Amino acid sequence: MTNNRHRRKAKKPKKGSITRRWVLNNLGIIVLVLLVLDVAIVYAFQSYYYSSAKQYLSTKLSSINGVLSCYAQDADMNLSLEMRNTIENFSDKEKMELMAINTNGRVVLTSSGFTLEADASMPDYEEAMEEGEGYWLGKSGNETVMAMTLDISDLNTEYNAIRVVASVDQIQDNLKSLMLGVTTICLGILILLAVIGVYFVQSIVRPIKQINATTQKFAKGDFSVRIAGNTNDEIGDLCGSINQMADELSNTENLKNEFISSISHELRTPLTAIKGWAETMSMDADSDTVQRGVHIIVNETERLSEMVEELLDFSRMSSGKFSLQCADMDVLAELGDAVLIYMEKAKRENIHVIYQEPEMLPFVYGDKNRIRQVFINVIDNAIKYSNRGGTITISAEAVGGMIQVTVTDNGVGISAADLPRVKMKFFKANQTRRGSGIGLAVADEIITTHGGRLDITSELNVGTAVVITLPIQNNLQEQMEGD
Repeated sequence: MTNNRHRRKAKKPKKGSITRRWVLNNLGIIVLVLLVLDVAIVYAFQSYYYSSAKQYLSTKLSSINGVLSCYAQDADMNLSLEMRNTIENFSDKEKMELMAINTNGRVVLTSSGFTLEADASMPDYEEAMEEGEGYWLGKSGNETVMAMTLDISDLNTEYNAIRVVASVDQIQDNLKSLMLGVTTICLGILILLAVIGVYFVQSIVRPIKQINATTQKFAKGDFSVRIAGNTNDEIGDLCGSINQMADELSNTENLKNEFISSISHELRTPLTAIKGWAETMSMDADSDTVQRGVHIIVNETERLSEMVEELLDFSRMSSGKFSLQCADMDVLAELGDAVLIYMEKAKRENIHVIYQEPEMLPFVYGDKNRIRQVFINVIDNAIKYSNRGGTITISAEAVGGMIQVTVTDNGVGISAADLPRVKMKFFKANQTRRGSGIGLAVADEIITTHGGRLDITSELNVGTAVVITLPIQNNLQEQMEGD
């Protein structure tokens, strides 16, 4: 009981959002890329600025060392005095400070005139004493400085090294401004991409939501709504396809409703006749009445049987269980039987049937019962849609490797608008004539399965011609055995 309660209370997984997924996935990657790019640009500029400053300090030291070397080689020169003059008259004292360090490791001369504290850290000096040249970047008081020291102990016994120190606060200010600028640009790009991306995603999501809402209405049987596909792209094509599907579903639904109404009427008519004549026969024992009633009951029962058979055939077609019992068959024999079946009916309705029977035709490999069913259906339609006094012409001939059976009438005809749909299931071009509306659909399926064609040409109030084309025995047998 507790488990059931827990199952009932279990919440459905939270529905995701395409926009949210895009923001988390794509936009997250873009943020990471822009962040890496920002850091890389700032690092590159920082390396460039610091390398340039270091190179500049190194050049100054090398230049001063060269001058001092020249003084050291001249015996008339007092190197200590020249050292003092060089430092005091240093031309770049506005940009950097030049220092002289004695043998005790203390700064004794500076270009600014200020002496360095005794305990001031000089890692570059210590490095220079070991490797000949030293470099240091760090804090000196409240500012960040870059220092370079060059060992000159081989030139003079009073001084161990010369040192230049420059403030890099300006470089760091420039880097901060650069970082701010690059970050601002990256944020601008990110915001622009986010706006464009969200707009693009929404341009997809909005139609999808509309499609979802519309298809839910389709699922409830409402085919009146349509999707407004205003874009000339795949989304627009999808909306157009769904609208077309809705049109087809709506047409099919209408045809189905008409079919149900029509078949109900078609079934009710013979049942009413059977019931009426059965009651009449039960009350009237007259032999003529009984004979007439039995005849009508048999005819109406046959009509019911034909309609039920059509429905069964249609059901087999729809379920894929429609099968043929094929063998060599004589088309003329089956066509002659079909004509004979409807000859008496045509006479009763004052319709003249002309059967232009050839002497012989090649055999066909197929299901004779199904082929005869097609002939019966087509001839029955010709009689059904002909007016009293009309004429029906039936002919058959061999044309190349095919056999063509043509049934022509001068009846009510079919309109140009209805002609493309007459072989569709449930469709009836003329609602005033009896019929289920699936006979031609079944006939067309039978002929198509035999490898042939059922073509219809018609003109309203002029007449209709139905041409049934079947391949001769060898062609069809090879085709069907290949399948």
